[in-house]
Amino acid sequence: MGVTSRRFRDCILLFAIISWGFLFLVDVHAWTYHYGDKSQLTWEKARTFCQTSFTDLVAIQNKKEIEYLNAVLPYHPNYYWIGIRKINNTWTWVGTGKILTKEAENWAVKEPNNKGMNQDCVEIYIKRNKEAGKWNDERCTKMKRALCYQASCHPSSCNERSECVETIGNYTCQCYPGFFGPRCEHVAKCRDLDAVHGPLVLNCSHPLGKFSYRSNCGFSCDYGFQLSGPATLQCLPSGNWTAETPQCIVRECQRIESPARGTINCINPIGDFAYNSTCYFSCEPGFELLGSKTLSCNASGQWTSSTPVCHAVQCQRLLAPAHGNSTCFHLHGEFQYQSNCTFHCTDGFLLIGEEVTQCTSQGEWTAPVPFCQAIDCPKLDAPRNGELNCSHPYGNFAYTSSCAFSCRKGFVQVGAEQLQCTALGIWTEKAPFCEAMQCQGLRSPKEGRMICSHPAGEFAYQSSCEFACEPGFALVGTKATHCLATGNWSAPLPTCQVIECSKLDAPKNGGINCSHPYGDFAYSSSCAFVCHQGFVQVGAEQLHCTSLGLWTERPPFCKAARCPALHKPDNGHYSCFHPHANFAYGSSCNFSCNVGFQLLGLELLECSALGNWTEQPPHCEAVQCPGLEILDNGKANCSHPHGLFAYSSSCIFSCNSGFELAGSEKLKCTEQGNWKGEIPTCEAAQCLTLRAPANGQLNCSHPFGTFRYNSSCMFSCDTGFVRVGAEMLNCTARGEWSGLAPSCEAIKCSQLQNMESMQIDCFDPWGSFSYKSACHFRCAEGYILNGTNRAECQPNGQWSEDMPVCQATAAPYFKQVLLYTGGAAASIIALVFFGGLIALAIKRFSKREERRKLLSNTSDIGTPGVFLNAAFDSVS
Repeated sequence: MGVTSRRFRDCILLFAIISWGFLFLVDVHAWTYHYGDKSQLTWEKARTFCQTSFTDLVAIQNKKEIEYLNAVLPYHPNYYWIGIRKINNTWTWVGTGKILTKEAENWAVKEPNNKGMNQDCVEIYIKRNKEAGKWNDERCTKMKRALCYQASCHPSSCNERSECVETIGNYTCQCYPGFFGPRCEHVAKCRDLDAVHGPLVLNCSHPLGKFSYRSNCGFSCDYGFQLSGPATLQCLPSGNWTAETPQCIVRECQRIESPARGTINCINPIGDFAYNSTCYFSCEPGFELLGSKTLSCNASGQWTSSTPVCHAVQCQRLLAPAHGNSTCFHLHGEFQYQSNCTFHCTDGFLLIGEEVTQCTSQGEWTAPVPFCQAIDCPKLDAPRNGELNCSHPYGNFAYTSSCAFSCRKGFVQVGAEQLQCTALGIWTEKAPFCEAMQCQGLRSPKEGRMICSHPAGEFAYQSSCEFACEPGFALVGTKATHCLATGNWSAPLPTCQVIECSKLDAPKNGGINCSHPYGDFAYSSSCAFVCHQGFVQVGAEQLHCTSLGLWTERPPFCKAARCPALHKPDNGHYSCFHPHANFAYGSSCNFSCNVGFQLLGLELLECSALGNWTEQPPHCEAVQCPGLEILDNGKANCSHPHGLFAYSSSCIFSCNSGFELAGSEKLKCTEQGNWKGEIPTCEAAQCLTLRAPANGQLNCSHPFGTFRYNSSCMFSCDTGFVRVGAEMLNCTARGEWSGLAPSCEAIKCSQLQNMESMQIDCFDPWGSFSYKSACHFRCAEGYILNGTNRAECQPNGQWSEDMPVCQATAAPYFKQVLLYTGGAAASIIALVFFGGLIALAIKRFSKREERRKLLSNTSDIGTPGVFLNAAFDSVS
């Protein structure tokens, strides 16, 4: 394409942009493309924009269309939305609703990739450096330009037999399948089906012409035949039927065989076991046909009924005889033709009738069913003095008959109580008999007598006995008893029980020893009594039980031995336990003392069996505290309510003058025997510690402790120093020194005076002109030193040498005259010079005052409220 054509196209594009107002019209023929030039939109808003202003987002139909769009559309960095979207996880053209086919895909390399998820919309790369015109899946919320199309097809563009297909700049009417021709006026033809015959029946409809596209033919068969193939054929757009023409086949019934024990005879006019076939059935002797004798195959391919069977003739069902059983053999079925049965009786029964019977071909048995009859036993009679009671299930005294025997009152049965008739026809035991009832033999009770009568035998039914006891014994039970019909005595055998006295117990705190010939505390029993140690018996020593049940004396008792009464100790108390009596044997007393007192003696006393206490009664003595010594340099004032330095003793302490109390001022003896408080001491009053003065010594004596009361200290000074203050200090009773501590000061020598012609330089280690001070002397120019040039202050306050003098020489006199004259002249000149300076300064000061008056708060030079001139102030 040349430059001229490119410029021409650009002019057209510019004109189109202006005329559309931010919309670009690519082609102005039938099918047109449009894109949003002003704003970027999400996919949804882009589609809304296209549907509102045009038809929809672009639906691309072929690769030529893609090439066209890539060539015509301008480049945009975010590219263009097109009309493809993922619907139900399938890429779909939204304008037509058609699924994107594999052949129509135009994806870029490795696309679609759904990168970052939810990439459900599609953009087209326009004028991209690589893969221009390719597609890429993107999130629908991204901002891109809308690429729209304006459809050219209208309902009147093509007839009903064709579809309007959009093309670039035009449209085409494309015939639907089955139609052809310039305006799709011709219809495709299928093969003619009028040639079908036989049992096949044809029924067709031809909406577009006989046996043409959309013709529909249905097939059916005559009665007794079935259709093989499709029931309906349709003429396709290709001019072919949907399938081959079907056929009618005769219906067949299921093949049947001869029944067991029978025969079959069939007539087949069309085919074996086919429509209209008929079969006849029969059975062998002894068998009968169950079902229809004749079957026919109907038009639906079914027999008119089920196939019959030959069933053996049935005889009456036989039951086993009562008390018997049967064993049957069935060749064809239960109780049917040729079945035979054998009968048996159970034990105790006899078979009456034929043992075997058989079912005949006429359905009857060769003999009736037999029965079983019970076997008989010999008849039984009731025993003498007894009765018989029998049950006969199968007849009198026959098998399983049971007979129970019983005897009259006063008689007992000898033999089996019950007999049964066995299967062998004999009884299980011999018949029993009744014998008179026997009571147990009796003897005379111990210590008693018995008299009996026996009318029916010794100790047998109706025998009677009477009883009596010896003196000292009493009859327990009835005096007489009789043998009853039950074989029991009317009353139990009585006994002769010894007569008892009241039970005796050992006296309290004593013991008892008894002998009982006939029983505890009974007739002839005797009891001896003794008392425990510490107790005395009061009463008879031995008692006897008489035949009347009384003791010969009243029981004795034991009295505890007595001890002397005890009393509460002073400053204490006691607690006693008296198990028997006050202060008697077994009594015990516990003693204790009040707080602060201790028990002297046993804490527990007991009363012995002899009536004496185990020890003498104890007493309470005050708890003793340790004795206190005389207080050095002090005194104590004590009170002793319970004894010297005992419980409750108290002492008050004080110290002599010059001494102070260290410890408790008051001590009291406690109940534990300890002093309450700290035992005090008197310590001398403490004075402040003294130290030797500088350049001196200290010498002290301490009679009561270092620097305490009555301590004395002597002070002295080193050579060359003298004491200033008292020579001795004493520590007083108040803990203070008798004076201030002295000091040692260096001894002073006479003060040396500087002279006009002499200069003195001194070194003073202890003060000016003091001990050890050293002075050096020198004379001024024109003078000579007469004497020593050094002197030192001695310990005696004298200088080591006499004071020297400076003597003038002659020559220096004239130098001094000139010096004084020149000095005077210089002084005059200086006075004149300084006088001039002072006058000049006064003049400058007066001018400065004048300037300050000009800088007022109304001056044009200064600022109102500012009264200083910095330049002027800096000069001063």
